[in-house]
Amino acid sequence: MKVRRKMSVKILGDAVTRYQNILETESFRDLAWADELAKKMDEQRMVIAGRPVSPFLRPHFITRKQYDHMVTASESLTSAIDRVKRLALATPQLLSRMSLLPAEKMLAQIDPGYSYLAVTSLLDTHMQNGHLHFNQYSAETPSGVAYGELLADLFYEAAPVKEFRKKHTLVKVGGTKFLLAAILRAYKEYGGKKKPNIAILEFRQPFANFESGEYQLLAQLFRKQGYNTEVISLEQLEYKNGMLRRGDFEIDLVYRRVRIAEFLVRFDLNHALLRAYRERNVCLVNNFRGEVAQKKAIFDLLTDETVTANFPLIERKAIREYIPWTRVVGHAKSSFHGKPIDLPEFVMSNRERLILRPNDQTSDLPEVRGWEVDDAQWDRALRRATANAYVVQERVESVHAPFPVRTYAGLEYRDMNIEVHPHSFLGKVHGCTTWLSTPSASGFSTASGLAPTFVLEGK
Repeated sequence: MKVRRKMSVKILGDAVTRYQNILETESFRDLAWADELAKKMDEQRMVIAGRPVSPFLRPHFITRKQYDHMVTASESLTSAIDRVKRLALATPQLLSRMSLLPAEKMLAQIDPGYSYLAVTSLLDTHMQNGHLHFNQYSAETPSGVAYGELLADLFYEAAPVKEFRKKHTLVKVGGTKFLLAAILRAYKEYGGKKKPNIAILEFRQPFANFESGEYQLLAQLFRKQGYNTEVISLEQLEYKNGMLRRGDFEIDLVYRRVRIAEFLVRFDLNHALLRAYRERNVCLVNNFRGEVAQKKAIFDLLTDETVTANFPLIERKAIREYIPWTRVVGHAKSSFHGKPIDLPEFVMSNRERLILRPNDQTSDLPEVRGWEVDDAQWDRALRRATANAYVVQERVESVHAPFPVRTYAGLEYRDMNIEVHPHSFLGKVHGCTTWLSTPSASGFSTASGLAPTFVLEGK
């Protein structure tokens, strides 16, 4: 196994070195090809907050063995997460550990009309030398599918990549056709009889002067497949005579890109979307039951062996190997890899190996990495975490590498954190995207974004 891992590392290392050597040749040093790439991104609405989705000039390569390993592990974990969600929804004691808002609990009890808790989802993956760790799960209709697919198409035909492909075979891993198939399958089980009008629902920030390019790209892709599709904001919806609509556009199927916590900041439970959903007059993908897994406390349940004792062996093995130990912060007795602990005492004594994370992804509360603060700061962070909804999680080493970035000064190499996001549709992984970010940076920066992702095959 170690020999195979070393061979995989060498293959990737040699490929990256060759690609970066290509960038240094006379043909590509002036970066005219990079400027053309950025122009094409702008023309195809591949922008986030007015900036290209990718400032990077090198794709992220993964080997076939790495990709297949990630797919197998992701599908086992997605199955385990689905199982623990159903268990939590049926067990009040377990559901209470999720720290849901009252509105979230209420919406989670509504039958969406189909059996799937997550039609689409993704896992944040750290992949290094044949090892995998998943540290976050997203079940609210995750982003990146359309951007990642089109970005790979653009880069595949870029001049340096074409030169690289003379000696290396690159395979694109897109997922948009599986996305559409998955939401239509949920619609059919819901009872939809006709070809649906689809609304891609967005949460537009007040005073925002731009719209999501990816929403528009998805709408275009759905229309090409023959489905009337519109990008619609929450403010535009109305519900009359049993029909959800925006003006004259009647909506049968909503593809939701809005989290409940975001929704509740500006709207109440009498909103048109919620009334149509409660009365089963619109098919909602993903449904509100899936939001249970949006809470980081889902990893508390997953890594609690008393909860997962009866799960299939393959799922329990995947949890042990790939999910970091996680507990909801509080004054409680617990366990750490089978050993009994007093949770607050353990957290205080093991700062270097732990991270405190808000339970809700939309929270304004800070994430605190124990290895980046001193004992006094950690003590304050633990007291804040105890008073709010937080989890404590075992540290997962970040994966990082230098990537060439297009800047005003030319080409620069920057050390970037690498997260690979396998995309799951009805429990099956089809494709992945790669997100790069500046180490220890909070929020979006000009050096953060997607990188095109290719599976590297031998010639």
